[in-house]
Parts: sequence; C-alpha cells; structure tokens
Amino acid sequence: MNLSMEKIKDVIVMQIKEERLDAHNSPELKVEMQRLFEEGNKQLLIDLKDVRFIDSSGLGALVSGFKNATTYQGDLRLCSLQPQVKSMFELTRLHRVFEIFASPAEALEG
Repeated sequence: MNLSMEKIKDVIVMQIKEERLDAHNSPELKVEMQRLFEEGNKQLLIDLKDVRFIDSSGLGALVSGFKNATTYQGDLRLCSLQPQVKSMFELTRLHRVFEIFASPAEALEG
C-alpha cells in the first residue's frame, strides 16, 4: 500500500496514495493504524483525497482503526473524501461515527 505520513504537532497525517481502498490493500492499512496507536500516537488523521473507490473491506479497516483509537484513548479523523467515497459513508451511516472534514487544515484546526 502506498502511504505517506507526516507529523504535524501531535497529529499523524496519513495520506492514502491509492485510487482504491478495498480487500486488496485494506489489511495493510489496518495493521499500520494499529501500529501507530500501539507506539503511543494518540491522534491520527486519514487523508482520503486520492481514494476514488472504497468497499466494505476498506470501511472495515477504518472502523477497526476507530476502535483502536478508542482503545488507546486516541482520536481518528478523516478528511478530503471524494464524492463516491463520501456517499458510501452516508449509505452505511458511518458519517455519524467518524469526524469527517473537508481538508487536512480544517481537521487540524478542529
């Protein structure tokens, strides 16, 4: 999986540099998010601006990351959702679970 990570203040900003987040690559994302929380990082921002498609496996990986954040008293936020990805969050009502922001800057302010 192609990821880039940057630490801004106390927040790890993880940009997923893939067009698809699906059964093929979501297990790697799940492992990476868990590793970050286990290492003591408390705040994780997932930037989905390059992701054009997400399936149930991708959604499941993000939900797993959210659960890890809760377990480690942390916070996981999402930003820059493309319209197709945003509609999947709305269809599954996960937009009520996650804090979703229009941009990384907006998420970092909030």
